[in-house]
Amino acid sequence: MNPNTPLLAPSTADGDLAGKHIVLGLTGGIACYKSAELCRLLVKAGATVQVVMTEAATQFITPVTMQALSNRPVFGSQWDAREPNNMPHINLSREADLILIAPCSADFIARLVQGRTDELLSLLCLARPMATVPLLVAPAMNREMWVHPATQRNMAQLQADGAVMLGVGTGAQACGETGDGRMLEPAELLEDVVAFFQPKTLAGQRVLVTAGPTFEAIDPVRGITNLSSGKMGFAIARAAREAGAEVTLVAGPVALATPRGVTRIDVKSAQNMLEAVIPSAQQATIFIATAAVADWRPAQAADHKIKKDGSGATPQLQFVENTDILATVAQSARALSGALFCVGFAAESQNLLANAQAKRARKGVPLLVGNIGPATFGQDHNALLLVDAHRATELPHASKRILARQLVAEIAHRIS
Repeated sequence: MNPNTPLLAPSTADGDLAGKHIVLGLTGGIACYKSAELCRLLVKAGATVQVVMTEAATQFITPVTMQALSNRPVFGSQWDAREPNNMPHINLSREADLILIAPCSADFIARLVQGRTDELLSLLCLARPMATVPLLVAPAMNREMWVHPATQRNMAQLQADGAVMLGVGTGAQACGETGDGRMLEPAELLEDVVAFFQPKTLAGQRVLVTAGPTFEAIDPVRGITNLSSGKMGFAIARAAREAGAEVTLVAGPVALATPRGVTRIDVKSAQNMLEAVIPSAQQATIFIATAAVADWRPAQAADHKIKKDGSGATPQLQFVENTDILATVAQSARALSGALFCVGFAAESQNLLANAQAKRARKGVPLLVGNIGPATFGQDHNALLLVDAHRATELPHASKRILARQLVAEIAHRIS
C-alpha cells in the first residue's frame, strides 16, 4: 500500500455497543436462562446493562445472577427505595439508549398493549420517551400461544405503537412440543441489537455479495481450491444488512454461520457461483464480488478417484478458463446503465496498488478493493486499498467487521 494515500476515519470503538446503555427486561418464562448469556454478551460488546425483572421472572432466574453478570443492581419494584425520588420508572427509562425485553411473554405483550402499570417493567416501558428510547421485544412462549389470534393481534398492535418485534426461533420447547415461539438465541439477539444502532445508509438497496473460495473437482474426492475463509465477504453481508439493505449472499464452501437477516445461497464451483449470481444480479442494486473464484478448472473431472499405481507416473490435467463472474456482471446492461453498482475484490501477493488498478480497468468496475491475500486469508483482521478511476484510499489494519462497515459506508456515499 502507498503510505501517502489518504486514510478514511477509523471506526469509533472496538466494542459494537461501546457507550450504549441498555435496559434489559426479563419477564416470566423458561427462556430467562438465555437472558444470562445475553446480558454477558451485551456487556462484552461494550454496553452498560441495567436489568429490570418482573416478579414472574424471578421464579426462573435469580436477581443475584443477573446482578453478577451486569455488575449493576437489579430492579424489580416501582417502590424501590434506592432511588432518592422513588421514581425508578422515570430514572431508568431516561438513562436508556434502548429497552430490550427478552424474554417477553405473551402476558407481558398484552400488558404493553393495554398500557398496564401494575409493576415496574411495564410502567417503565409506558413512561419511556418514545422518540428517543426505542423498545425491542423478543417474544418467548409455547407454539400454540404464539399462533393464537389474540397474541398475533397484540403483536401487530405493539408494532403499530412503535415497538420493534425481533421474531422467534423454531425448535424444541420446554413443554416437550416443537414449533415456533422459542426466544431467539443470545447471539442472534446481540446481532439484532447491534444492527439496530447502525446507520441505515443502504435502506431500500438490494445487495448481492459473493464470499469464500470455489472448489473445482479433479475427481470425486479431490479438487482445486484456495485459502479464502469467506470471513470478509460474510462481514460485508452482515454490514450491508445492518445498513438496512436486503442482502443475498452467495457462498462458496465455507463453515461460517449465516448473518442474521441475510439470504444465503450455497455453491461449490465457479460455474455454480456464476449460475447463482446471474439471476440474483437482475434484482440487485449493488454487487460486491468478494469471493476468491478459481480462474481455471480441470477440463474434465474423473468419474472415479484417480489412483496411483506405483509407477511414479503423474496424472495429466488439462485446464479450461472459468467465466469471469465480476466482468460478466459489470458488462451487463443493468451495470452499464448505472442501475447496478459493482465492486470487485483483488487478493494479491505483491504490487497491490498496480495490480488493483490494472484489475479495476480490466474488469470495468467503478470500485476495486485490494488486499494482500496471504496476509488475510483465514484471519479476523485485514487492511484494504480502495481503488477507483481517480485515486487509491487506504483502510488501515482493523477487524474485518470494522472494515466491512467502512466499505459499506463508502459504497453508500458513492451511490448517493
